[in-house]
Amino acid sequence: MHDMMTHTATTAATTAMNMDMTHYMELLATNPPWNLLIFMAIPVILAETLTATEFFVIFNRLYEGTLRQFNRIVGIALGFYFLGIFLYLTTSVVPSITWRGYSDIIAVSSYLSGVIFLFGIALLELGVIAKNTEKEAKMKLHFLLLIGFLVVAHIAMIFGMLNPSLF
Repeated sequence: MHDMMTHTATTAATTAMNMDMTHYMELLATNPPWNLLIFMAIPVILAETLTATEFFVIFNRLYEGTLRQFNRIVGIALGFYFLGIFLYLTTSVVPSITWRGYSDIIAVSSYLSGVIFLFGIALLELGVIAKNTEKEAKMKLHFLLLIGFLVVAHIAMIFGMLNPSLF
């Protein structure tokens, strides 16, 4: 019985390792640990930091102060960092992609669309957009942009983990 279970587990692991990957997962798995750090860890850590501080900023209606300033700096840094990722991938990687299925297209497109929301936050924080908008409306827009990013990032992760031959 033990040998049968070991064989089944080994077969499952081998099958998983031989599974086709989306370009999203391939990007993260290539050049370890650098691609994982550059394209996943840094943006996720910054986005989670922004999300955590956002709760305090919104809950306490902080328009000024140290935490609000930190939230602002993180938002600007994340927006420009992700713009750099977007520009690099869309000019150096995406043009040479041979798509492996719809899940591959959805994963990569969702990941790249994060720039709309994150760079939007940076532009909002710098006063480039919504310059003459009331503080409360800016706070709401900031929150909606952050939520938008979290949605597309999770879509990218979910579809990115699929075997592209399935969908």
